[in-house]
Amino acid sequence: MDLVTHEGSVAGGEDAFLLDVTDVATGWTETRAVRNKSQEHVFAALRDIRSNLPFPLLGIHSDNGTEFMNNHLIRYCHQQHITLTRSRPFRKNDNCFVEQKNWSIVRKTVWYLRYDTEEEVLLMNKIYQSLRLFTNFFLPVMQLTGGIRQGARVTRSYDTPYSPYERALASPCITEEAKEALRHQEQKLDPVALHERILKDQRRLRDLVLTRKQDQPHITPRKGMDWQLHPVSR
Repeated sequence: MDLVTHEGSVAGGEDAFLLDVTDVATGWTETRAVRNKSQEHVFAALRDIRSNLPFPLLGIHSDNGTEFMNNHLIRYCHQQHITLTRSRPFRKNDNCFVEQKNWSIVRKTVWYLRYDTEEEVLLMNKIYQSLRLFTNFFLPVMQLTGGIRQGARVTRSYDTPYSPYERALASPCITEEAKEALRHQEQKLDPVALHERILKDQRRLRDLVLTRKQDQPHITPRKGMDWQLHPVSR
């Protein structure tokens, strides 16, 4: 798991963050926006994510931020028999499974703007309630199976693309009851309707921020952001 800031290149004050959680085995990704990076908000978001996972949470791997490495979370993991590990300092590759989602799931969806109001946080969470269904049930993900280095060149190989939902159904570690619940949920989903709902809420978020902060220079898109309104592709 990782925490993504939404300060919009403006230092100071309280800005929103987004908790990004990715399962290594299936690629299942969950995200929750929080008002700040306090352990209270982050821990509440993590518990909410855990309650929505289609499989048991056996372990957590994070960086060394105090929002993760605190007595509250460590005590909770011990009580719930959850393995807690952390990255080496200054080694982002230790968390590569979730780091790659910070662009494809987070920045391509809610961009690089500053979000610092309750209304904006609620709207981001509304977007991600739809996006979690769209990405986890309908978007295929490739997983790295190996690599061969020849000098400075590395040739990587990947498996057949499957959605996290399909990988969960194929996993022997997930109970048949959980798989049946996933199948029942998938039958009720309409990817076109989810797509339209995400676009509608993205427009609302964009217009809300631009209207409220139209005189502030930090809303200018950066890093090639082009204001495209579409659900992410992996």
